[in-house]
Amino acid sequence: MAGGFPTETRGNGLTGTVPILFAAALFAYFVSMVPTIAATDIIRVSIPWVPSLGIEFAFLVDGLSLTFSLLISGIGTLVLLYSNTYLAGHPQYARFALFLTAFMVSMLGLVLADDLILLFVFWELTTITSYMLIGFSHESKKSRRNALQALFVTGAGGLAFLAGLILLAAVSGTTSISGIIAQGDALKEHAMYLPILILLLAGTFTKSAQAPFHFWLPNAMAAPTPVSAFLHSATMVKAGIYVMARMHPAMSGTDVWLWTLTIFGAVTAIFASLLALRQTDLKQALAYTTLMALGTLTLFLGQESGYAMTAFATFLVVHSLYKASLFLVVGCIDLSTGTRETDQLAGLGRLMPITAVAAALAALSMAGFPPFLGFIGKELKYAGALAVASEPVLVAGAALLSNSLMLAVAGVVAFRPFWRGTVPSGQSPREAPWQMWAGPIILASLGALFGIYPDLLQTTLINPTVISLTGEVEEAKELKLWAGFNIPLILSIATFVLGLLIYARHVQLRALLARVFAALPNLDNGWDGFLDGFKNFAKLQTAFVQNGKLSSYLFATFLTIAAGILLTLVYTGMPFIDVDLSDVEWKHASIALLTISGAILALFTNSRIAGIAALGVVGIGIALIFIVFSAPDVAITQLLVETLIVVLVSVVMLRLPSLPKAEFRLGHAALSVAMGVAVSLTLIAVVSSPLELRLTDYFEATSWPEAYGRNIVNVILVDFRALDTFGEIAVVVIAALSAYALLRTTRKGGQS
Repeated sequence: MAGGFPTETRGNGLTGTVPILFAAALFAYFVSMVPTIAATDIIRVSIPWVPSLGIEFAFLVDGLSLTFSLLISGIGTLVLLYSNTYLAGHPQYARFALFLTAFMVSMLGLVLADDLILLFVFWELTTITSYMLIGFSHESKKSRRNALQALFVTGAGGLAFLAGLILLAAVSGTTSISGIIAQGDALKEHAMYLPILILLLAGTFTKSAQAPFHFWLPNAMAAPTPVSAFLHSATMVKAGIYVMARMHPAMSGTDVWLWTLTIFGAVTAIFASLLALRQTDLKQALAYTTLMALGTLTLFLGQESGYAMTAFATFLVVHSLYKASLFLVVGCIDLSTGTRETDQLAGLGRLMPITAVAAALAALSMAGFPPFLGFIGKELKYAGALAVASEPVLVAGAALLSNSLMLAVAGVVAFRPFWRGTVPSGQSPREAPWQMWAGPIILASLGALFGIYPDLLQTTLINPTVISLTGEVEEAKELKLWAGFNIPLILSIATFVLGLLIYARHVQLRALLARVFAALPNLDNGWDGFLDGFKNFAKLQTAFVQNGKLSSYLFATFLTIAAGILLTLVYTGMPFIDVDLSDVEWKHASIALLTISGAILALFTNSRIAGIAALGVVGIGIALIFIVFSAPDVAITQLLVETLIVVLVSVVMLRLPSLPKAEFRLGHAALSVAMGVAVSLTLIAVVSSPLELRLTDYFEATSWPEAYGRNIVNVILVDFRALDTFGEIAVVVIAALSAYALLRTTRKGGQS
């Protein structure tokens, strides 16, 4: 390599080319849908998946999902093109390309899904694929640690998210997302609205890294730079934002929705902006600006005004374009100079002019300067903030402070490394290959193009997206580069002034912020301690639950069963049952006495052989009960099993020492009584209730015509429950083979 870049820039052959073509084909496919969606139409395709539960492979394309799909596939194409050169010759590039493509497809499935179960499947796929990408450099302890952190945090949120989806489906009576949105008013009035909202937001907040769940996202920078560009601009971190936007028509409009999203979004935006300013690593600075953007998007999703929804839709596109571009620029800088530290970078503009232009265009859009789309987005954010009926000053103030900090960070990331000072000695930077600067230039140029010609974006994506959020095209506000002299313009000017002042003093502010945040609790610092504590708890739990004593396992198992049965009987309020013993005959009593005698013998004997024989007596007593009540087939099975168990276990027992003197154990005795009472009450309740004979009637009617058998029990076992019977036979065979292996081992051990 010369200057850090690969001398061979043809990439990785078909392994690199095929994913690029696949992503480009997807992007072209979604572009072909733009005219349909721009005409305020939707596209829905569904295939039955679990018809009995009403679950479908249902996909919906509307303004919101199409915007996300275009960003995911378009940026995905450029990232794959970039990666093919960035990782040219990497021995595991095929694995990387597979993970990245799977990540892209998972995100596309998530934003297109129109079924809750399908949505969750793709939601979890994004979690798994991002885990593999963050931990791609698996030989690095840091990569493994940060990948596990991302998996744990987002996975835990995913469990809450699943619970919320289940409740949502139960309340609405459907898993169709479009069907749920159609009954939004009824959902908000339902008693389960608050639990559903809490669970859904727990999942979306962890996924979109809202404070205090923010700490995993900057650590995801352990992934290769192309992954960071894709993850932060258009994919995983936006998954939570997408779900909140998708559920906005059904869940918004309540005070709890408004204040929860507003407070969490505002705190995340300001907090992340301050953290971004204190970073000296360019990737880390951009990572925290992503948190700022996610907080801003969440803040505006808490509102209902047309300005807020238009601001959301516009900033969604603005952020994706400039953030992907800047991350790819940082990758070029890192590969060319060997560092991402701002204090070690200077004078790159003359040696990397194309990269410098891409950085400047993206940063100007990020800072909100005209005539870039970022300026229009910033104006809309201020207009949306002022349209908030409850606390416009709070929302506008949060937007002003975070935007000013973003302007300063944009200067640190895109101006200082290129146009300040001279190249430090020891560095020999050069321009990146075209495959690596093409993406940043295209994405940054789109930010300028859409700023100069906002109508291109207005009619194709913004209006349809606002319709998806509000249901009314009239709610979409016009994108204007010049909207006149108004309060948003004054706030924009204030942003420029404050942002430039912060940039001028950012070194001093960075030192101050470092001292302040050093004194505050850091969840990331506590992560390793939490994980160690979690492992220690698991060890203690394992030592208690899996202590190696079979008696403990049996005790816990039967205690759970007895408690479950008795609590169910108490909860259902089973009335007292008058037991009639008038029809009990001597043969019934003698069988009961035989069974009880076997149980008592097994309890008090010191001989293992006598104990297993006593249990065999209990089994024979049960078989006699089956015979008395006309179930000879079941009785034969019972006798065969009991005989087999007694013989096999007795052979093994001959090798074991005698049992210690039996001791009375109060706990075991109480459990035995409780188990007996529970089973007895359950059986009495069953026989005292009217029998449900639908299955009986069905088997009687179909055994001969369909299965050609007159013995209904045999027909059920062999035909109607064939797979179940096959499984039981397999279990018996495996048990027999295991017993045979055990006996051989015992015999050999004795011979030695």
